[in-house]
Amino acid sequence: MFLASWLWGTAVILCCVSWFLLGRRRRRQGEPPLENGFLPYLGCALQFGANPLEFLKEKQKKHGHIFTCHVAGKYIHFLTDPFSYHSLMRQGKHLDWKKFHFATSAKAFGHGSIDPAEGNTTENFHQTFIRTLQGNALDALIEAMMENLQYVMLQSRTPKLQSNTWVTEGIYTFCCQVMFESGFLTLFGKEFISNNDKNLSSKQENERAHILNALENFKEFDKIFPALVAGLPIHLFKSAHSAREKLGEALLHKNLLKRDNLSELVTLRMFLNDTLSTFDDMEKAKTHVAVLWASQANTIPATFWTLFYLLKNPEAMRAATKEVQHVLESAEESISLDGKHISLKRKQLDNMPILDSIIKEAMRLSSASMTFRVAKEDFTLHLENDFYNIRKDDIVALYPQLLHFDPEIYADPLTFKYDRFLNENGEEKTDFYRNGRKLKYYYMPFGTGIAKCPGRLFAVHEIKQFLALLLSYFEIELVDSNVKCPSLDQSRAGLGVLQPSNDIDFRYRLKCL
Repeated sequence: MFLASWLWGTAVILCCVSWFLLGRRRRRQGEPPLENGFLPYLGCALQFGANPLEFLKEKQKKHGHIFTCHVAGKYIHFLTDPFSYHSLMRQGKHLDWKKFHFATSAKAFGHGSIDPAEGNTTENFHQTFIRTLQGNALDALIEAMMENLQYVMLQSRTPKLQSNTWVTEGIYTFCCQVMFESGFLTLFGKEFISNNDKNLSSKQENERAHILNALENFKEFDKIFPALVAGLPIHLFKSAHSAREKLGEALLHKNLLKRDNLSELVTLRMFLNDTLSTFDDMEKAKTHVAVLWASQANTIPATFWTLFYLLKNPEAMRAATKEVQHVLESAEESISLDGKHISLKRKQLDNMPILDSIIKEAMRLSSASMTFRVAKEDFTLHLENDFYNIRKDDIVALYPQLLHFDPEIYADPLTFKYDRFLNENGEEKTDFYRNGRKLKYYYMPFGTGIAKCPGRLFAVHEIKQFLALLLSYFEIELVDSNVKCPSLDQSRAGLGVLQPSNDIDFRYRLKCL
């Protein structure tokens, strides 16, 4: 027994030594400084995963504005100088933004490759999303979301709402239920139910139960999403795998065809799946699971942080409430509980610079997205003052949280300032500087360049709608006005807006209108 253990231990040590001597990458002339890490395959993954921002700050201080890290089998060149970001955006000939995203989607959601080069589909997914989430299509989404938010806030949750009675709930729990249910109805429509149906109420309750069940499956799957992106197979996570399959079953085309008021995004995706792909029924459904996840995974925590900071800052609350009241009055919209809903169009929502600034500031403090580009070939990356050789299949990445927390750009960067993105005239501020030079890139929670999130406009508008309705219909306050800001859950760093490490209680009740 001892001999066997000794032999295994010796073998492991020899493998590590062999990797250290032979398998470690060597920096070539003209390449960025290299951090291999000490662990085979993982490299710097554990240090990076523990606190990406502090890890990158440390390496930036050590190496300068560009350096290479070995992370889970990949070599990632981190570019930290915001004045060089445009140099990366100009390298479309040498860098591929689709490869990483396509591979991640297939791996996480379980459908076949959506890369047209692989032959499963000829659909241009990015164009589909731009066509159905921006322009005229955005107006229809905003209108549907406005209606669905009020249905969920005022009718769907009616048992909780008794006149003059405070309801206590976690902010994240509240945002999660309201935004998921409203967003699901907006994208995937409602079940066909006649208004003359004698069982209308019970059928509506039944549908809500199905959507809330989908929410539980979404949360179970979302918990292990970072692990899937890292390359772990979903079969290691039995409950999450089951949850993903149940979401897929709910979004099978045969089930979606039973629903009314499907969004243009979903109807077009169904058509293109059926006509341009070789996917089977479940693979088609899993591309819709990907749409559902993309519509909720960052919007829910962004809504939480916006509402939390609003509740925590009385001055911000007063300014936001005043702006919402002014916009409603200008639109001649009256607030009542007699069933007549408020209607705010896109133009009116766009005329809310204070809410816009509050949302931006909340997302600046909570987003930790990464922008990835994969090298198609060996090439030389020309930056503002230097140039570096990049190898084929290496990744060049931006980590905007470095930018968002830079004290030279944002004074007192860890403090929430609701008017940080407003100029002296109360309009959107776009002039931000570093070392006396104006920045083109200063706010990047949605990525940048051609890969910028196509649903970003809808995401911001639905958070504005959520806040406008909450401030109009409800009195809201923190249970503990002195509660500390929860820390950011770093397990999702690189994927977008970080969730809070714990929920915060607030209470709400209907206003006496």
